[in-house]
Amino acid sequence: MRDNPLLLVLDEPAAALDASAEHAIFERYASSAKTAGKQLGSVTVLVSHRFSTVLMASSIAVLKEGKLVEHGPHRQLMAAGGLYAELFQLQQRAYR
Repeated sequence: MRDNPLLLVLDEPAAALDASAEHAIFERYASSAKTAGKQLGSVTVLVSHRFSTVLMASSIAVLKEGKLVEHGPHRQLMAAGGLYAELFQLQQRAYR
């Protein structure tokens, strides 16, 4: 395995973690991904159903029934008012 991969795919890496451990791991991934992207042109793909974990992403892809239905940064997707915004708000309400 390469010391500095050009593609890192993380599929629900925090699924079994508590909230504080999840926050710590995503802070670390975000920092590492940003550095690797700037230095090497690396790409990190994070698969998650938790919308709080994708806020740090520079680009979000929303899939429905195996098809790409929305793509863009969080602010743009929220402003569009589509599926991403609907699901984000649904999860957000659960934490209020």
